[in-house]
Amino acid sequence: MDLFAGIDVAGLFSNDVPILEIFVRGTAIYWLLFLIFRFVIPREVGSIGIADILILVIIADASQNAMSGEYKTLTDGIVLIVVLVGWNVIIDRLGYYSPTFRRFTTPSALCLVKNGRLLRRNMRREFITEEELKSHLRLEGVESFDEVAHVYLESDGGFSVVKKEANK
Repeated sequence: MDLFAGIDVAGLFSNDVPILEIFVRGTAIYWLLFLIFRFVIPREVGSIGIADILILVIIADASQNAMSGEYKTLTDGIVLIVVLVGWNVIIDRLGYYSPTFRRFTTPSALCLVKNGRLLRRNMRREFITEEELKSHLRLEGVESFDEVAHVYLESDGGFSVVKKEANK
């Protein structure tokens, strides 16, 4: 019994789609999705980073296409995956070394409560209700907004609570 009967092993590693086309397509999709995640739904991603979710989603799709035969060869899928991972690494490194680039790729913390006072404009901007904010404060052991110096919505979607100092 021949395991490779009927399989063109050499053909699996040839190229049907020009590598430059795969690079351009992968780059365009990566940046489109990155911008959507960064500017349209920046706070909805939870505790892992936007680029992490993005790379998982598009690598899964690219891998699926490579495995299912959407691409004619494995090489086409491999090249696309390398392009996508490459952009992710470049963005991570640029964000680490360049504060200017980091400001572009990562939203800054947004103050929602200042000295016990709700900043409703900022809450509206992120569609955070007073009830949702109260539930996060309860998780931190805070019963009232009066106990809070600041509450920030962090870039990862989490909340930071800074309590007022007790009188000594």
